[in-house]
Amino acid sequence: VQLVESGGGLVQAGGSLRLACVASGRTANTFLMGWFRLAPGSEREFVAAISGNDGSTYYADSVKGRFTIARDNTGGTVYLQMNSLRPDDTATYYCASGDMLTALKIQRGAARATDKSGYAYWGQGTQVTVSS
Repeated sequence: VQLVESGGGLVQAGGSLRLACVASGRTANTFLMGWFRLAPGSEREFVAAISGNDGSTYYADSVKGRFTIARDNTGGTVYLQMNSLRPDDTATYYCASGDMLTALKIQRGAARATDKSGYAYWGQGTQVTVSS
C-alpha cells in the first residue's frame, strides 16, 4: 500500500485547508484510514479516522467541530477538511491505513481508532503551518 498526502501549506489563524491522501494497493489494507500529526517536541497524535465498514468517523477532542474526515466513493482517497485553524494545529500531518480486521475491532469496541499500532501503512507527511 502506498499513501501519498497533499494539500498542506501556510495559512493564517482562522483559515482553512483540505488535505488529501491517495491510497494505492490492496483495498483490504485501506479499510481503516486515519490522519495523525506530529508537532516539534511532541509525540505523533491521532487526529481523525474513518472506517470503510460502516463509514464511522472518529475525532480527537482538540479537532471536533473544526475538522472533517471523508473518503470518496471509490474509497481510494481520504480527505481532511480543516477549518478554524489555530497556531497549535501546526504540524506535519500523516495519512495512515489499517486493514479490515482492525476496522472491525474498532467498530466492536475491541480496539481504538486512536491507537497508532492499528495502522500498518503510513504516508510521508505534509506540512501544515498556521500563523497567528
